[in-house]
Amino acid sequence: MEISRRLAILIFCGVPAIVGGGIVYAMFGNLTPVWIYEALLLITAGALVSR
Repeated sequence: MEISRRLAILIFCGVPAIVGGGIVYAMFGNLTPVWIYEALLLITAGALVSR
């Protein structure tokens, strides 16, 4: 996989990390669910990039 495609995948997953993290925090009011959400997103992005 080309480096430009890998960077595009990481940028594509970075936007949901920022926006989604704020939404999760607003829903639960605690940082623990945000860390879980971010970890799941990181695992998914890592799986996509490693392919």
